[in-house]
Amino acid sequence: MPEAFVAFLPVLGRLCLGGAFVFAGLRNLGNIPALSDALAQRGVPAAKLALMAGIGLQCVAGALFAAGFLTAYAAAALVVFLVAATAIFHNFWDHQGLDRSTRINGVVANIALAGSFLLAMAHS
Repeated sequence: MPEAFVAFLPVLGRLCLGGAFVFAGLRNLGNIPALSDALAQRGVPAAKLALMAGIGLQCVAGALFAAGFLTAYAAAALVVFLVAATAIFHNFWDHQGLDRSTRINGVVANIALAGSFLLAMAHS
């Protein structure tokens, strides 16, 4: 493989991972009523405030990670976000059938993302 391409891979990886969180955070801005209702139903206090904090964390930490600034801190913040979001939104234990399977897939995806960030922290 050409050396320039290999050298660019970490940059591309940061752009993909961090950019996905920025994109998700911006998408969540369009779903504030539904998401804050879901948080409230799950017993999260100050649901709208918690949602706005989560969206802010997604966007800021995602952008920092993508840009390569404070990557270990951004990665750690996104791991914390993933743990909280997974426990709140992917509660497969409360569901059956296809909905349960979909939520289990969300848990597995979030575990993979958290693992990617932990690897990035180890290499930063």
